[in-house]
Amino acid sequence: MEMIKPTEGHILNGLGLSDIQTPCTIIDLVALEKNAQVIERVRSATGVKILAALKAFALWKLFPVIAPYCDGTCASGPIEAQLGKDYFPGEVHVFSPGYSDEDMRMCAELSHHMVFNSVHQLHTFQRLSQQEGYADVSVGLRINPEYSEVETESYNPCAVGSRLGIRKRDLALKDMIGVDGLHFHTMCEQDSYTLERTLSIVEKKFAEYLDRCSWVNCGGGHHITNPAYDVDHLIAVLQAFQQRHPHVQIYLEPGEAIALGTGVLLATVQDVVQADIPVAILDVSATAHMPDVLEMPYSPDVWGTGGDWSCRLAGNSCLTGDVIGVYRFPAPLERGDKVVFGDMAHYTTVKTTTFNGVRLPSLATWDGQTFQLLNTFGYEAYRDRLS
Repeated sequence: MEMIKPTEGHILNGLGLSDIQTPCTIIDLVALEKNAQVIERVRSATGVKILAALKAFALWKLFPVIAPYCDGTCASGPIEAQLGKDYFPGEVHVFSPGYSDEDMRMCAELSHHMVFNSVHQLHTFQRLSQQEGYADVSVGLRINPEYSEVETESYNPCAVGSRLGIRKRDLALKDMIGVDGLHFHTMCEQDSYTLERTLSIVEKKFAEYLDRCSWVNCGGGHHITNPAYDVDHLIAVLQAFQQRHPHVQIYLEPGEAIALGTGVLLATVQDVVQADIPVAILDVSATAHMPDVLEMPYSPDVWGTGGDWSCRLAGNSCLTGDVIGVYRFPAPLERGDKVVFGDMAHYTTVKTTTFNGVRLPSLATWDGQTFQLLNTFGYEAYRDRLS
């Protein structure tokens, strides 16, 4: 099949993909900065503080592109917190569902804010702080408003039985002693109207607690850089909340929104085998490189689709279910053809594994003129993480 090319105006337009060794994740720096500028628009119009969520995008060599538009990072434990402190200027915030004592000590040394998932964890930290002195750390509690519009249960922080956040019935005013703020994260790839409804529930359920806070963290899941997102409405929602709670500093933690639509995963067809329909075996893997394809599940965009020839795109691991999906192409795929998966910068880059010894994708950037290879991964990447 003829080499798939970016369409006019698309990210990576002008970059020849045929000679790039695969698998390779390519980040478009222009698109990344455009996303950051949308984030900055919200930040400057409202006074909210924006934290880049490292769980979604942690390519630290690219932090200089987005750091000028953010107030810092949010982390899920000491390792991410260390990365944020080392390479991203500004505040470091940490939330974990469960800290060990050592994690608490490490995070207290690295971070400005620490959020706890239970009153018990809070009290454990307060005892450590009394003994060892962590007075500079602002302390928060994660709440569960028991309201969410996330449809996929495994991604729903407020699902029945969720371990995330304290429900109102389990929180008392006395628990707010020494607590500076509240954190909630109930969204996933959602819009400002979902946030507006969620804030209404939070304010009704936790009004007496909000009055004691100096900050409120609205978590992540805000699809701010999606072209369909109503940024003006988000600004209005945040401004209205600030008017109702003028003493409260608002934080947002966009993760996916930082890198949405900024990168692709480039693969090469290794073989085409016949099953019920043709199956193109690629040098990328759903389970090792795109786990959300199987976990969510979803079908990623593929460039150049549309036509009469159907095939199943599949990975190169031994997992029987290492299947990406069924797609239609203008002509049959052949060994050596390139396949381009769209929107592969966020989450995929932090979730890759070396299962089966499958080669990790290289990391590269494109700024409209220059292709730069940031890193490649071979045998050592597999060997060194195992012993």
